[in-house]
This record gives sequence, structure tokens and C-alpha cells, in this order.
Amino acid sequence: MKFGVVIFPGSNCDQDMIYVLQTIMKQKVEVLWHKDRDLKNCDMIVLPGGFSYGDYLRSGAIARFSPIMESVIAFAAKGGYVFGVCNGFQILCEANLVPGALLANIPKKFIGKNVYVKSQSSSAIISSSINKTQVLKIPIAHGEGRFYTDSDTLKSLYDNDQILFKYCDEKGNINAASNPNGALDNIAGVCNKQKNVFGMMPHPERASDSELFNTDGKLIFESLLNSVVV
Repeated sequence: MKFGVVIFPGSNCDQDMIYVLQTIMKQKVEVLWHKDRDLKNCDMIVLPGGFSYGDYLRSGAIARFSPIMESVIAFAAKGGYVFGVCNGFQILCEANLVPGALLANIPKKFIGKNVYVKSQSSSAIISSSINKTQVLKIPIAHGEGRFYTDSDTLKSLYDNDQILFKYCDEKGNINAASNPNGALDNIAGVCNKQKNVFGMMPHPERASDSELFNTDGKLIFESLLNSVVV
């Protein structure tokens, strides 16, 4: 499988993502520059974490208008796979490729720490191979990661099995105490209705190498590779 990792001005997790995909997962990777439009025949486009364009206005609001995003939006509309992590998730929301918005954390401060999440969707390829009872320890690093949407859209997310991950505690309990940023219903990641565009705030690429003594994030990449059809 060939992944395309988009680099925006201010991206700072691109090399982490490239390393995991190439070295850990043994996949082909193309580096895609934000000013280009050619997706180089990639099977999946990845929007990495960081602070695109300095996160001025709103996180992801400027990157959404980068030339390459026109190609990414068209690619997704044709069923192409797109995966956004942290700032990449914010860009997906700004581009209306996934429902909802990422608002300022509650409390309003940057949060960088390990959190726990559980898989929710059985039909999305990014989570379908992960046991729903399994607790994954994956780091977050964001100031605007609080997922929010209106009640009708929230109902639709549940009805269509679009919620990918929820924040929980070490024992798997999903409650207010295990919610690091005030996200609606502890939601840590969602996908679009067609289930080819995926966004999540935690960083699986930062939990995929045994050198870091944590490979829980690797399960997410394995789920993608085990389930994807290209």
C-alpha cells in the first residue's frame, strides 16, 4: 500500500508518521507538499499533526485552502482513503470531510500526555480489527481538541457507526473523569458516513515503536492494512 503524507507549513509530526509507515509498517510513502496538487497515485492520504500555518484563525482553517486539499477532497469524494491525526483531524473538519468541529480544550490550555481510548466502530477499517474491550494508551498533544457537533449530527454518528474511538480510563471506563479535553460524549475520533475518511486527536504514530515502550498505536495501522481494499 502506498501512503501520501502531506506536509504543511507548521507540520511537526510528518516525519514521525513517515517513519512509522515506512520503517515500522514497511509501507511505501510519498511526501506530498501542500502547494502541489499531484497525489502521486497514493492509496491513502495522511494529514499529520502539527500547527499548520501557525494555527492562526482556527486550527486547520488556513490549511484547508492549500492547493493540495482540492485534490484530497476530490480523492475522498471518489472513495479514496484519507486519515487525519490531531491537526490533520482539524483540517478534515474544516474541509467538511468529516462531521463536527474541534474546539478549545476545557480547561483552555494545551494538553500533552498519554490518554486511554477504546475502539467504537466495527465497520470502519481503522478500528474494525481492534477488540472493543481493549484499552489503548496513546498520547495527545493539542490545545483545540474538544470534539463538538449538534444533536442531530451526533445521532447520525451513532446511527451510522461513525464514532471511531472514545476516551476512557486505564480500566476502560468511559466517563467525565476520563475525558481529557471536554469532548462531546468522550469522542476522540470519527469518520465520514462512507467510512473512507478518518480523523482522530490522539497520535498513534507516537505509540507504534517498541523503543518508546508503547506499541498500542500500531494496532490502528495494522487495522488499516488488514482491512483496506485498494
